[in-house]
Amino acid sequence: MIQLTTLQSRRIALRAQGFTKRRPELVSTRHLNQIVSRVGFFQIDSVNVLVRAHYMPLFSRLGPYDRDLLDHAYGRAPRRLFEYWAHEAALVDVSLRSALRFRMESGARMWGSMMRVAVEHPVIVDWVRSEVRDRGPLTARQIELDVPKVRDQWGWNWSIVKAALEYLFYKGEVTSARRNSQFERLYDLPERVIPAHHFAVPALETDEAHRHLVRFASRAHGIATERCLRDYFRLQPGPTKQAVAELVDAGELVPANVSGWKRPAFLHPEATIPRKVAARALLSPFDPLVFERTRTEQLFGFRYRIEIYVPETKRVHGYYVLPFLLGDRLVARVDLKADREGGRLLVRSAWAEPGAPTHTAAELAVELGELARWLELSEIVPPERGDLAADLSSALQATSTWQ
Repeated sequence: MIQLTTLQSRRIALRAQGFTKRRPELVSTRHLNQIVSRVGFFQIDSVNVLVRAHYMPLFSRLGPYDRDLLDHAYGRAPRRLFEYWAHEAALVDVSLRSALRFRMESGARMWGSMMRVAVEHPVIVDWVRSEVRDRGPLTARQIELDVPKVRDQWGWNWSIVKAALEYLFYKGEVTSARRNSQFERLYDLPERVIPAHHFAVPALETDEAHRHLVRFASRAHGIATERCLRDYFRLQPGPTKQAVAELVDAGELVPANVSGWKRPAFLHPEATIPRKVAARALLSPFDPLVFERTRTEQLFGFRYRIEIYVPETKRVHGYYVLPFLLGDRLVARVDLKADREGGRLLVRSAWAEPGAPTHTAAELAVELGELARWLELSEIVPPERGDLAADLSSALQATSTWQ
């Protein structure tokens, strides 16, 4: 069995996630496709206090880029991404669709409001499907204009029409053609959205689908426990355990022991240990490097909890806090907000991790400048709260790279 230190495992993970390459001067579709091939999806979240979550992973790895690149990869032909449930709601590599169809066909992980509408209102489901077929792409609100405003306590206070759409979306009978400026899905038939050569690929049999997704998760992680491999695509424990065993037998996963980890680990056979990692990146709370919080703590010694739903008086670090990656460590965290109307990036607080290097504030100031430029914000408002606030304020004042 291979023996690895935490540092070696951390560097393996950073390489697997695309943090060991130098940022390009100009980001192209080729760079986007390389990241998509590595991570598989970009998680979507409704919070827009800084920037929509699915835009951040590319910035974290590539630096400032034209967001139209991602919008076009998802909303225009030839599409590289389609929207579906991966880890959570996400823009997913379209080549993974055949492996995710077992979820569509089985309804695994489908929650109550979707199942109820299919059982209790099949006529509405059929009608909604026909509306999308005949008139799509359409938002839920556009369809609802044609029916009485019947509302019930469905899921997140959804209308019956919205619940029917989400049921059909989960089952893969409709999909999202794109999102509008209000971030609403425009629903359409998958055969009109998914590239024909991907749409024609048959669904993988359930066991093979799990092997395929675990194999992909292993490559995306580099090194991972079974729990991490399962969590990447939110798979069920039993089929994941079986897939891991079969991939180990086939030599596609290599058992490993990582010092300090209580659970067995598995190394992707193509994973390598970089001699050095010179990364510098702000990470979204939903970035695949950190979205599995136990793994983040094991790899980086960084305890990370999102505090959006915590009352303001009880928050420790802030509302929308981004970890700061420097080299091969998470060395700080900052609470950020984009004041779009005022053209300002608000740094509400800044905190250093124990043992953070002395140049943390200076490097963070440069990265915040890159972020501000990318978001077309002309001013950075320094923090007043946090143990890194004073140093970061001085560093922001000293640098002019963001002005």
